[in-house]
Amino acid sequence: MLLKVGKLAKHCGLTVRTLHHYDAIGLLTPSARSDSGYRLYNREDIARLHQIQALRLFGLSLVNIGIVLANPGTHLSTIVDQQIQMLDSQIAQSTTLRDRLAQLQDQLQRGEEPELAEWLMTLEMMNMYDKYFTKEEQKRFPLLSTAENTTVAEWAELVESVREVMEMKVPSQSPSAQTLAKRWMTMLMRDSHGDPRLLAKLNMMHFNEPSAQTKTGITLDMISYIQQAYAETKYAIYQKYLSPQEMGFLRKNYTSSTGKFPALIAEVFQHMEDGIAPDDPRVRQLALHWMEIVRSYAGDDPETQVKLREAMAQHPELLDGSGIDRRLLGYVRQAMSQLKPH
Repeated sequence: MLLKVGKLAKHCGLTVRTLHHYDAIGLLTPSARSDSGYRLYNREDIARLHQIQALRLFGLSLVNIGIVLANPGTHLSTIVDQQIQMLDSQIAQSTTLRDRLAQLQDQLQRGEEPELAEWLMTLEMMNMYDKYFTKEEQKRFPLLSTAENTTVAEWAELVESVREVMEMKVPSQSPSAQTLAKRWMTMLMRDSHGDPRLLAKLNMMHFNEPSAQTKTGITLDMISYIQQAYAETKYAIYQKYLSPQEMGFLRKNYTSSTGKFPALIAEVFQHMEDGIAPDDPRVRQLALHWMEIVRSYAGDDPETQVKLREAMAQHPELLDGSGIDRRLLGYVRQAMSQLKPH
């Protein structure tokens, strides 16, 4: 028996968008498609989804879940560590929330009348940020401020500009869309200080929190539009190196494949910052996952992969907006050199 995505979503308590996302990042790919293109899930797919949900409840990131499912023998002690850290974070969040509510209560008892709706909206946003970012990260990331500031105003203006071109149905391939996408990525890298961990958390927050989308005006459709427009700026470089056939494959798979990168890049970056050697089994496993993502948009032909590496060597701007710098790329390549050939 095969289930359509809508029916599976209803049975398992997830949204259709979530299941589409799992498919896009290669975590849960349906075993079949209907003649009209609908995703169809069989018994094995549903069993895998149950495993994913169980591991999510255990506190694992989607990247780590993919690694565990791909390697059933993965050591689980680090998973327990992550669960402990998650619980510690929840305790800290609850304590912070209680303190803020106590402050509001004191204010009301003194007869003061704050703008309650605005105060509670700020409280909601601050509490939501606490779910994804440490206090130190929030201080470093001006975009997360709940107060009015130049950065927030600049983003609001850019979001409105993107919304307008989307409403006008300006194609993502157009020069105006690409200009907005470049500005978007430049501001994002500026405000995150190029830290891929902040970028990955911001992505996760916008995917998981409808209230964040409402507050910022940055919808998932808008993010997809920007990603497609920004990809066009890179296609203009890649087409100088690839054949029409290779370019066609790249265009078909690039945005969906590279959408799997942010969380993985963040995890690799953290290992590098922690001083873990590139030949460590954990880093080699991440490097293997990295190679799988590259193959998903480059294909399996080694000659095509050489062309892409040459393009990157000649055009460092291909790394712009990714959170990958030369140091991180060198670290990943060292780990890849440790992998045994298949």
